[in-house]
Amino acid sequence: MQEHSHQSDLGLNQQTDSYDTIGSTETNVADGFTMAAVGDLLYAVPVTKGYHPGLSDVLKIFQGADVTFGNLETNILDFQSKGGPQAERGGSYCISSPELGADLKAMGFNMVSRANNHTLDWGIEAMRETSRALEQNGIVHAGVGETLALAGAPRCLETHRGRVALVSFASSFTPMSRACDPAGEAPGRPGLNALRLAKSVVVPREMLESLRQIRHALPGYPPVDQSLDLLILEEATYRLGDKVGYNFEPDPRDVAYILRNVRQGKQLSDFCIATNHGHEPGEWCQEPLEYERLFARRLIDEGADAYIVHGPHILRGIEIYKGRPIFYSLGNFFCQGLATPAGADMFDLFGKDFRVDTDAEVKVDHAAKGYLTAEGFVGAQCDAIYYESVATVSRFEHNQLAELRLYPIELRRSQRFANRGVPRIAPVPQAKAILKRLQNLSKPFGTRIEIENDVGVIRLKPL
Repeated sequence: MQEHSHQSDLGLNQQTDSYDTIGSTETNVADGFTMAAVGDLLYAVPVTKGYHPGLSDVLKIFQGADVTFGNLETNILDFQSKGGPQAERGGSYCISSPELGADLKAMGFNMVSRANNHTLDWGIEAMRETSRALEQNGIVHAGVGETLALAGAPRCLETHRGRVALVSFASSFTPMSRACDPAGEAPGRPGLNALRLAKSVVVPREMLESLRQIRHALPGYPPVDQSLDLLILEEATYRLGDKVGYNFEPDPRDVAYILRNVRQGKQLSDFCIATNHGHEPGEWCQEPLEYERLFARRLIDEGADAYIVHGPHILRGIEIYKGRPIFYSLGNFFCQGLATPAGADMFDLFGKDFRVDTDAEVKVDHAAKGYLTAEGFVGAQCDAIYYESVATVSRFEHNQLAELRLYPIELRRSQRFANRGVPRIAPVPQAKAILKRLQNLSKPFGTRIEIENDVGVIRLKPL
């Protein structure tokens, strides 16, 4: 279990008054309104016309849903004529076939988030091409734009049971992908809607004292106040705590801006979805951070009717707060890896030569080792847990969440690498194991998940 200390709420526990004359924070949809939601779409080639036994059974889950949501963690374009591999990337290069827009529509998706660490893998041109591909197929998307105002703005989908707004942001992103607004004569910058997090390492006092000695011995560091419980060494921040762990503090400006956009989203719609792409503290962790729990509840207080986290690529627990669902991670819905070029930088990273080795061999190495950070290679995704997830369906009656159904899926990990990553309904033993794990992960939030006919069910009594 990961320890977290000295967590600053930055006002996340504060309540705000409802916006009386403008609108209500309450859900405002017709009875039977249904939201289908899945996690990351690491999705490279079209699937609806291919040979993927069992996929059609998964897609039936979406039938009848008013909104079907996923996180699009790729770029849709003709990569040979548009854009190019950027020096900064979100691990590997996630780019996809131009046909993916129509394929997403054929599967039933009508709303996707775009803010994530792969937003600018292939440059600004690819970001724009992806927007065009989605818009041509009537898929509402949020989280990117030509300025921060456009990237952060809520985007709306009209349905027969109410208007749905989406606000998308990312706490895991490459530094150059963060959008900004114009200022004076300086123009804005295209990119994504970011939630910046200040990361520090929590250590006991004896470790902090050792770090002070190391800092004192290094040339170029000015003396520090020995009474301080915080120390910066080689661009890393350390703070005093009882146990070793990580601490993340969200930027208060980003927090205020995201809350403002969620509030506006609800003012413009009947149902508002807020969604974050965050890996923190790492893709090995099955528990949400303390700041995430505080922020999730604050988003609901501001008018979000559902909060969906993606990015860890594994399942995390589910919380029901004020009768609204909080998904702390829905894992992967697609996890394709071989269909796109690796890029020269990826060949170099794994010590391979594109004249001798293949793109597929680079991608297999990447899956086994993960991606390179200052701490070394992290984020390896070969274990079965990364190929297991759920598709969720939330049904609302009388403007309250009445039932949440959880359909266990698995992404064909047992198949050859080129055929992995496309979902099917999990076999019964595996389905039970997935749901039991989700039960345990959700217990700390007081969420009770029943298992009925190998499907997880959460039922709520009327408030």
